[in-house]
Amino acid sequence: MEPLRKPLQGVTNIIRFNWHFYVLAFIALAGILFYAPFLNPAYIPYVEIFTALATLSIILSLAVSWYVYDGSALYSLRWMDSIKIQEGTTIVNINAGFDETSALVQHKFPNATIIVFDFYDAAKHTEVSIKRARKAYPAFPGTTAITTTKIPLADASADRILLTLAAHEIRADEERTVFFKELQRILKPGGQVLVTEHLRDLPNFLAYNIGSFHFFSKATWLHTFTASGFNVLQEQKHTPFITTFILEKYAATS
Repeated sequence: MEPLRKPLQGVTNIIRFNWHFYVLAFIALAGILFYAPFLNPAYIPYVEIFTALATLSIILSLAVSWYVYDGSALYSLRWMDSIKIQEGTTIVNINAGFDETSALVQHKFPNATIIVFDFYDAAKHTEVSIKRARKAYPAFPGTTAITTTKIPLADASADRILLTLAAHEIRADEERTVFFKELQRILKPGGQVLVTEHLRDLPNFLAYNIGSFHFFSKATWLHTFTASGFNVLQEQKHTPFITTFILEKYAATS
């Protein structure tokens, strides 16, 4: 049986879908080094330090990405072993245009019912990387396109809801709260929502530099969860760079 994930798939996809960034960075650094000899000699050490730090930053971000997406247990889903999934459990897996987990979830929980939603909106999610990813990887069979304001499921119909590296694509606070209120609506009493994300924190800043500002802080996530009617039941760390928040309805603890 062919493995569900190939070796180095994570870091390879990052380069493959964001190659324009690396090309531009290489051109910029090469240009700086080319013109450095024409500068005042007093400035040359600073130019050399800058280019060395910029190169190191790129290498570090790729090394961390390999560690997170290829070297850790994130995509093995072993961290979900403690989550009770019985036959007939309904798992809703939601992505933002690039789905790397539905096949893994189906393989891990073959007796569960898997429902896959995609809230990708070409007008809002304009990143060229997502467009490239969607061309490279077909949607999981049966995936339904949705909006962030309406999930086409009945109230209290989902046992587990999974959001893996997707929810941060909802950039507006109000829209994100509306979306999580929809998750709260469709979640069964006693059910759980698993939100897995990078955080805007020191480890991710050291790894991704200004790229870490595309992530949200822990405080922002906690505000969203509280505003939409969730408690944080548990917080799991998958490496220092990835966090999963396991949520439950307020009513579940009353």
